[in-house]
Amino acid sequence: MPMAVVRGVNINYQIHGTRGPWMALTPGGRRGLDAVEGLARKMADKGYRVLINDRRNCGHSDVAIEGQDSEYVIWADDLYELLKQHKALPAIIGGSSSGCRTSILFALRYPEATRALLLWRVTGGEFAAKRLAENYYGQFIRAAKEGGMAAVCAMEHWKERIEARPQNRDRLMKMDAKRFIDQMEHWRTYFLEGADLPVIGASAQDLGAIKVPTIVMPGDDRTHGIATGKLAHSLIPGSELYMLFDKDMDLDLGPMEDWWVREDEMATAFDDFLKRRVQAPVGE
Repeated sequence: MPMAVVRGVNINYQIHGTRGPWMALTPGGRRGLDAVEGLARKMADKGYRVLINDRRNCGHSDVAIEGQDSEYVIWADDLYELLKQHKALPAIIGGSSSGCRTSILFALRYPEATRALLLWRVTGGEFAAKRLAENYYGQFIRAAKEGGMAAVCAMEHWKERIEARPQNRDRLMKMDAKRFIDQMEHWRTYFLEGADLPVIGASAQDLGAIKVPTIVMPGDDRTHGIATGKLAHSLIPGSELYMLFDKDMDLDLGPMEDWWVREDEMATAFDDFLKRRVQAPVGE
């Protein structure tokens, strides 16, 4: 299990493939890299070198509850540094849900390091912003207020982080509960203030500033609605739209299995798009 020190944080990662253009794929939610490992292997089979990683506070990486920026900006900056360590820039950047936000922010912050964007399960709108603000931060704030850091460590997400990397328990327990609460409230603000944006974390002006080839696959539930994906497509100049599903489910969050069983189709669509829109540098 390779581990890299990225901006002072231990980040678990994998690389699939040994040749071809570099690509990075980021999962949704706070899921670990295993959520995109199947797609990464399929893209590697099509001739790409694919880096996937457990973001800080996810998977087998370090817990690090700190930073002035939004969490998805922090993840984007970490990804840039990890790719830079592997001399993998510029790269094709892609992701689902929170990974989609991370990818968009990566392209906006590092346009020269971005060759193309693969965006699926785009998140936007008031319902998604409020639901995710609670899921990512609100529940943890309440636990810390009611029971301190011991209560936080007992919650499913952080308990899994401790089981994956035992050092994370010490990191959390040594943290002052008020500082933890303040950081979570700071991160939550980005979601609540993004309720009126077309995509959480990016304004219409931001999306209009994306100049790299982009493909958008809309989601299919209340958090990742088809309309949100289509709106992002309409605002990103020259982007392409690929409809994996034709209607939204009446669910807050659809089952990921519905996407995993369509990974062959996703990989084929992404590969076709990249072969048409992205020219490989000499030597790849």
